[in-house]
Amino acid sequence: MGILYIVPTPVGNMEDMTLRAIRILKEADVVLAEDTRTSGILLKHFEIKQHLMSHHKFNEHGTSAAVVERLLAGQTVALISDAGTPGISDPGFFLVREAVKAGIEVQTLPGATAFVPALVSSGLPCDRFCFEGFLPQKKGRQTKLQSLVDEERTMIFYESPYRVLKTLQQFCEVFGADRQVSCCREISKVHEESVRGTLEEVIAHFKEHEPRGEFVIVLAGKPS
Repeated sequence: MGILYIVPTPVGNMEDMTLRAIRILKEADVVLAEDTRTSGILLKHFEIKQHLMSHHKFNEHGTSAAVVERLLAGQTVALISDAGTPGISDPGFFLVREAVKAGIEVQTLPGATAFVPALVSSGLPCDRFCFEGFLPQKKGRQTKLQSLVDEERTMIFYESPYRVLKTLQQFCEVFGADRQVSCCREISKVHEESVRGTLEEVIAHFKEHEPRGEFVIVLAGKPS
């Protein structure tokens, strides 16, 4: 029986790729990629010539059964996403669940995940936190925010640059203008930046400076 490897890839700097991740990708019989064009650039950089197969949120329910068959036949399969650790706001959960159901060994390599450096560098408590990922864009958004009003742990959200300001303004309405927040963008890239302060202060900053790059928003919990 084969092994399913979940392999993190850099969220920015190529040097964040681990030696073990490179070895596993070179040894795998097939590499499942969220976007074969994006992952093709990564694999070419590290001279990895393994066969790439498309595996993303729109086809994972249809392709997972065939992947499990490969694993049962003894093949080694590696799953990667465009950036970071598969399964964290990226495809991965469904395949892992199906592999576990079939009794297949699943190994996840330690590695890049955007929210960890954003949390640690935020200056906010990181001993207890909750990861919320992307908020619903429309239906259920306000309900979700209201459910977090009494959350005392540090909260972590992913957001696109196009919705950052709107999201911060909604946070201000729900959690109060004086709630502390850290907005980290372009993690591990040349223009990495963390903007920290109250929601009111950070909103004012992004009204003057257009948000660019993918964001991790780290929001303080309700004072106990």
